[in-house]
Amino acid sequence: MKISRILVSSTAALALLTTSACVTDPNTGERKASRTAIGAGLGGTLGYLLGGAIGGDTGRIIGAGIGGSAGAVIGKQYDDQIKTLREQTAGSGIDVEEVGDQEAILVRLPDGVTFARGSASINPGFYDTLNSVADSLVQYPNSLIDVFGFTDTTGSPATNQRLSEQRAQAVADYLIARGVARSRIETRGYGEDRAYLRVPTADNVDEPRNRRVEIKIIPISQEEVNQARGR
Repeated sequence: MKISRILVSSTAALALLTTSACVTDPNTGERKASRTAIGAGLGGTLGYLLGGAIGGDTGRIIGAGIGGSAGAVIGKQYDDQIKTLREQTAGSGIDVEEVGDQEAILVRLPDGVTFARGSASINPGFYDTLNSVADSLVQYPNSLIDVFGFTDTTGSPATNQRLSEQRAQAVADYLIARGVARSRIETRGYGEDRAYLRVPTADNVDEPRNRRVEIKIIPISQEEVNQARGR
C-alpha cells in the first residue's frame, strides 16, 4: 500500500476532479461543483490532501498503538467507512470524499454551519452530525486523523491563523470527548490560506467558503505498522 500511495500521487489530483466534480446541496437539491473541484482550481490546495499525515506517520503510528489492517482487509474497511459516513451524515451538508487510491478519506464540515463568523465554538445544532463522525472513527480504529481549520478573510491574517487553529482544536477536542483516542489526532490551522472560490449567493453577494474544518482520515495497513516498528 505504501508503494501504491507514492505512485498515485501524480494522478490523484485528476481523480479528485473527475470523481467528485459535483455534489447535491442538501438544502436545495441543486447540483453544484464539489468543494474539492473548486479548491483544486486554486493551485496548491491539494498538497495537504495528497501528502502524508501531519508530522509524518512513523512516530504517530507507534504512539497511537495502531494495530493496522491486513492488505486484503484495508480496502474493504475503507469502502465500508466511506459508505457508513455518507449514510450517517446524509442531508447535513457534510462532504465525504475519497482521496487518491484509498490514501485517505476527507470529511468536509459545512461552510458557515459548523462555526459562526469569528468564532471557534461549534454550533450546538451540529453536535449530532459530529457524533456520527466520531462514532465512525471509533468503529474503525486503524487510522490516523488530521484535523484542518480554515477561516474567511475577515480580520487580520494573524487573527485568522489563530482562529483556524482554535477551530481545528475545537473539533479534535469534541471527537476526543466522544471516545476517539487522542493519540490518533493531530491538528493544523491554515488561516485564510487555501481559500475556495467565492460563489455568488441568491442575492448576488459573494459568500466566503472558508469557515470550515476538514477531517482527513488516513487508513493504516499492517505493512505500515511493521515498517514503523522496524520489522
